Amino acid sequence: MGRKVDKKTVAETISELSKNLIDKNNGILLGQCLTAVGWVQNTIPKQTKGIMELPMTDTAGAGIAVGCALAGSRPVLVIRYQSFLWLNSSPIVMHAAKAKEIFGYDCPLMIRAIASESELGQGPLHANAYHSIFAHMPGLNVCSPMTPMEYKKVWNYYIKSKKPIFVSEHRSSYKSSYEYKDEINKSADVTIFGVSSGRINAIKAHNELKNQKIKSSFSNILWVKPLKISKKAIDSLKKSKFGIVIDPSYEFCGVSQSISYELTKLTGKPVYAMGLRERSPGVAKRFENGTPSKNQIIKFVKEKLNL
Repeated sequence: MGRKVDKKTVAETISELSKNLIDKNNGILLGQCLTAVGWVQNTIPKQTKGIMELPMTDTAGAGIAVGCALAGSRPVLVIRYQSFLWLNSSPIVMHAAKAKEIFGYDCPLMIRAIASESELGQGPLHANAYHSIFAHMPGLNVCSPMTPMEYKKVWNYYIKSKKPIFVSEHRSSYKSSYEYKDEINKSADVTIFGVSSGRINAIKAHNELKNQKIKSSFSNILWVKPLKISKKAIDSLKKSKFGIVIDPSYEFCGVSQSISYELTKLTGKPVYAMGLRERSPGVAKRFENGTPSKNQIIKFVKEKLNL
């Protein structure tokens, strides 16, 4: 799956970085039920200093966080389920994202928004990722860290930034201490790109394809907007027959289609999108709508290669 370079998990890393933000960078954490059982999957430092519990409202929290940023603090707004962002989004995209460009003042806000797989029984409200809609808005950078080192990179960017940043987290990453790395085959038939938790199944498919003597490359995408992809991965795609982008949000009008389009423009090679199907998830098994599985990815690759 990757290489282990740090004993700390993603959750422990976030908690440590959050504590440093409060103690050294005029930071504050805001959100609902931050200090309840679990402390948001153990990502919140167990202290009272610098932690603001918001009332159980899905409309006011973002406005308070934006106000803190405008007033000179460096806040982190923690959204325990990305579905909560629908009603919280207006202050973020209509004020925070526009503040520097339109009004000329800083709004250094981090939005930590946590995604889940529908297979976990979260139902129609709390399942899945919704980072695609925020990548659509000007002035708001979007990333999807899945490892401790990636989270440190994102955090360092935020500490130096004067603009808001949307961090699309995934619950599947919190207990992991592995670092994903690109695996490039110079003669790959297919180059697979993984976003957020899409990397988990993408790397499994990549490894299985290798076992079946099908040449593939795998590349991680941390920064969705602005889109950043390694030169080696681009070169691999140029030599491949096609590429695939795996993402845990909805495929239609989503991040996977957008990135596929950009990669096709850049390389001239067909790049396909694989994300959630266009239907609502539910608790019952028949309503599950999760990230494309390892077997689905392998089947797609074989069909395109006529195998």
